[in-house]
Amino acid sequence: MSKKFLLAFDDSENAMRAVKFLIDSFERDCRITLFGVVPDTEALCKMDSPALTPYFRSQQSAFCTLEDKKRELVNTAMHTAAKVLTEGGFHEDNIRLKLEPKKNGVARDIVNEARSGYDAIVIGRRGLSGIKDLILGSTSHKVFELSKDISILVIN
Repeated sequence: MSKKFLLAFDDSENAMRAVKFLIDSFERDCRITLFGVVPDTEALCKMDSPALTPYFRSQQSAFCTLEDKKRELVNTAMHTAAKVLTEGGFHEDNIRLKLEPKKNGVARDIVNEARSGYDAIVIGRRGLSGIKDLILGSTSHKVFELSKDISILVIN
């Protein structure tokens, strides 16, 4: 029976390292979902408060395009990763791309998706130092803490 992996994906080098790890480490019959979560700026874009600072107001439309640009960057990176996976021997039918807006937080959204029938989460590690990781937190650390019922591969 083939394994089903949820690869938490963004447009970073860490995510691409995770793709290469899958190619180097697993059988080619695995099913892989590249799963990205895009921060939702819609609520801020719709804000129309007189209390908004003049600077934010003047830059509001540029800010609101950030979500679209991030979605475009992640989507392009996902297609590149899918191509790398197929060139690495994975069958195109076993690769799925899924890009969702943030609902409950990036880490929570990843874990919630993983609970829908995956064998493991694969996630790249940002590489922050221990103290920065402790203070700032990281998506991989939060995913690790939230997912008590599913295996996680954190890729350096």
